Amino acid sequence: MEKKRSASVHLTALLFILPAFLVYTLYTASSIFRTFQFSLHDWSGFGPVANSANIGFANYVKLFADERFLHAIKNNFLLVVVSIVFQLSTGMILALIINSKNRGTKFFRTIYPMPLLLSTVATGILWLLMFNPYTGLFNGLLRIISPDVRLSWLGSEQVVLFAVMFVICWQYSPQYMILLRAGMTNISAEVYEAAVIDGANKWQQFWKITFPLLSGTLKTSAVLSIVGSLKYFDLIWIMTGGGPNGYSELMATYMYRKAFTEDQMGYASSVASSMIVISLVVIIIVQFMLKQKDNQ
Repeated sequence: MEKKRSASVHLTALLFILPAFLVYTLYTASSIFRTFQFSLHDWSGFGPVANSANIGFANYVKLFADERFLHAIKNNFLLVVVSIVFQLSTGMILALIINSKNRGTKFFRTIYPMPLLLSTVATGILWLLMFNPYTGLFNGLLRIISPDVRLSWLGSEQVVLFAVMFVICWQYSPQYMILLRAGMTNISAEVYEAAVIDGANKWQQFWKITFPLLSGTLKTSAVLSIVGSLKYFDLIWIMTGGGPNGYSELMATYMYRKAFTEDQMGYASSVASSMIVISLVVIIIVQFMLKQKDNQ
């Protein structure tokens, strides 16, 4: 009787999962397979891919000798590091602020998520105005210190990537604030009350209670941050288009450029396929490291 009930539960679960699995297979898995198929052709994107020349792995050989693509990979991994360090740390600080019982907390709960509510295009235009070398806010503040300063934030090869990464962190830090704040609500108040009775100060409460009990949420946030950084596209394309001279280029912007600006759909497909493989390998390594840490 128990076995029949268990089989019935599994069958019911399978029936609920089946529609989503079919949609995933049809639109995602099949698209990944087709992308890899396209990458084996010298295809412009116009006309049937079957009419283009099958060149095997020539696109991949060319790709990993392409300095601009290699520079884009480097930029993506730099974005991964910056995102994990600044987005998660800023998200944690904001979560602690809105989780406190200080005066004005409700106001901050309303204000802090606002960057997430703006569309990416609106955000990009807003920060383009702020980074304007002639009328922008940042150069206006710098001129208070030194009237002759006029920094080209998005035109300087040394500064542009860090300027755009600052905007990305500003936009997505509230997302991790919301995740970490949700994790904090699951920590029992009795634990903190016991810590106060034992004489623990605020820092000790955070380091000994809040931080360890948020480890699961932090790991999830880290994985989301890594995946998002490896496939990031929006703000970079809107604000710089990957320039100047490719110094803010990411893998996704390079793929878009090759596909829709230079009509090299086969080569762009090899970029997309490489992005999938790189992201998968990175996530497997991260998950393995986190699992090893849990087992210690």
